[in-house]
Amino acid sequence: MQRPVFFNVFQIQMPVGAIASISHRISGLLLAAGIPFCIYLLDSSLAGPDGYQHAADLLHSRPVRWLSILFAWALGHHLLAGVRHLLSDIDIGSRLRTARRSAWTVNCLGFSFAVLAAVAFL
Repeated sequence: MQRPVFFNVFQIQMPVGAIASISHRISGLLLAAGIPFCIYLLDSSLAGPDGYQHAADLLHSRPVRWLSILFAWALGHHLLAGVRHLLSDIDIGSRLRTARRSAWTVNCLGFSFAVLAAVAFL
């Protein structure tokens, strides 16, 4: 009888499509988690001049800037990966070569959104 082998998750070579799909789920969770903070900022900014100043000060803080970059990545990646998934549902881009190319495109463009946000916010 063979003994169980230690399963190291970090040694698995994930295909690019799996990375795009997992990142799509993670970006969706980040977007859902960021909604209450965005609502709080909107409510604060509409409360009056002091609330607006408070929201502006919050948006100019370094941690919120970093979170904004992460949020920009999540928004861009989730949008692009969602379109990719919708197209594959109607059998557009489902062939292996095209699916890999579109997954690379989604991952690279999502990263590009984060870089553009970093340039704008930092």
